[in-house]
Amino acid sequence: MAIAAWKRFEKTPGWQRKKRFLKRLTGKELRLKVDLVVPTIKDGGWWFAPEHLDGDSIVYSLGVGDEINFDLSIISKYGVEVFAFDPTPSSINMLDHSALPKRFHFHPWAVTAIDGSLKFYPRLKKDGSKSNVMFTMIPEEGTKHDVIEVPAYSLKSITEKLGHDRIDLLKMDIEGAEYEVLEGLLGSPVLPTQLLVEFHHRFVENGLQRTYDIIDRLRASGYRIFAISEIGREISFIKQ
Repeated sequence: MAIAAWKRFEKTPGWQRKKRFLKRLTGKELRLKVDLVVPTIKDGGWWFAPEHLDGDSIVYSLGVGDEINFDLSIISKYGVEVFAFDPTPSSINMLDHSALPKRFHFHPWAVTAIDGSLKFYPRLKKDGSKSNVMFTMIPEEGTKHDVIEVPAYSLKSITEKLGHDRIDLLKMDIEGAEYEVLEGLLGSPVLPTQLLVEFHHRFVENGLQRTYDIIDRLRASGYRIFAISEIGREISFIKQ
């Protein structure tokens, strides 16, 4: 009972903010502030600006993982069309056995900077076991022989394949691959109005600096931070 209560407490916003403060003091977490204030809400674990989201809106969801609460909620509340992408076997299997709304479209593709194929490795959990849900392009000790190879496309190629000339909101939770994808996105003719990114700098070499660098490039391209999660890793941008 005590362990379960502690786990619930660990997830509270107040505790998450305290952890973020301590990690910032020790140089382990980002030091960022919002650039502008816009009306926002939190739903399905993500902060976003609901204004202008409606039945004509196109949403890209990169990285399904083991749940689609955010995707289903914004379909239900705003009538948007969601295009989800995830090549991992567990996500494909989950969606194959799920009742999905007509406005949810799934493609078992990885999203990257250039077209081709990618090698993915299972993420190691805290107890050292291999995850069946989370995969990464960065092999960890003991995972090199568990590789899967998946089809990969750039955002430019995907928008061309799907016939989209805009993306109203793009959510990205792709376990460390976000740096390459964002590099490709900045060279794409279709830039999302809203961009929600979970940064995984703790998993990659020089991760904090890479995150600062790509955020600087996003700002140079007209993006502004309007929300930062309690743990400081999910950053919401809007294009001005």
